[in-house]
Amino acid sequence: MKRLLSAFLVGLLVVMLGQEGTAIAADDFARQTDVIYGRKHGVALTMDVFTPKDANGAAVIWVVSGGWFSSHDSINPGYPAELLKRGYTVFAVVHGSQPKFTIPEILQDMHRSIRFIRAHAVDYKIDPNRIGITGASAGGHLSLMQGVAGDAGDPKAKDPIDQVSSRVQAVACFFPPTDFLNYGKPGENAIGRCVLKDFPAPFAFADLEKRGYAGLFVPVTDEAKIVEIGKQISPITHATADDPPSLIIHGDKDLLVPIQQAEILIDKLKAAKVPAELVVKEGAAHGWPDLGKDMTKIADWFDKHLAKP
Repeated sequence: MKRLLSAFLVGLLVVMLGQEGTAIAADDFARQTDVIYGRKHGVALTMDVFTPKDANGAAVIWVVSGGWFSSHDSINPGYPAELLKRGYTVFAVVHGSQPKFTIPEILQDMHRSIRFIRAHAVDYKIDPNRIGITGASAGGHLSLMQGVAGDAGDPKAKDPIDQVSSRVQAVACFFPPTDFLNYGKPGENAIGRCVLKDFPAPFAFADLEKRGYAGLFVPVTDEAKIVEIGKQISPITHATADDPPSLIIHGDKDLLVPIQQAEILIDKLKAAKVPAELVVKEGAAHGWPDLGKDMTKIADWFDKHLAKP
């Protein structure tokens, strides 16, 4: 298991800190740091906005996440360089991070970020109907969840941002978990267990119970409820015919997130007639040294599916 954890850390460093084959001059884009897209529990949720000199009017959300850990320190222009070169405005979204926050709470942050971006489309000079999303590992999982489970917003919400859609028009990601209840093989429960047992915090689900002034978070211990939450945070549960075109790039020697996770979701999307593609990296584990070169495939996918009508 230590070897798997090390593989995750190597993959995280490759994805977060820049890769071979990616570079862009600093004067070819503008960077706006620490844009507040929401607040929760008295804490600001932030993102950085990268605007290329020759913007094409489309946007890509980059989910800054590995192991559902997210930090502003992990944002590096090396990852989205190819996207910036092609004119995409890139939003590097930092979500509430484990070990403090769980996956269901993190998913709320992702919904909020996309609602905020779409609501401010005019300010960022982007088309609200041409938004893609990308990430790797946990960032890939969150990207796919946004693709299959984005919603139209709540027209009755008090906050105007919450009335806006959180759907995206294309997904392209690396080695994502897609089914925590059939992880690597049918019936394998990985809700913070088996291969993922060294990542307990993101799966430490809790319910907020009203007690006194502020209430209390009470751990979920009922196994049936834990399994149901695990099902709801699995992209495969939500895959339907109205989902956006989705691309996954995955190594066939990945021990932390088995390639079976990509295969089963792509098969389900294809069965629903959703444009979907799996690119297999032969011999690759959880991340690879020249991963940056594969950002051309990510950018090609967005070029194809986020082109102007």
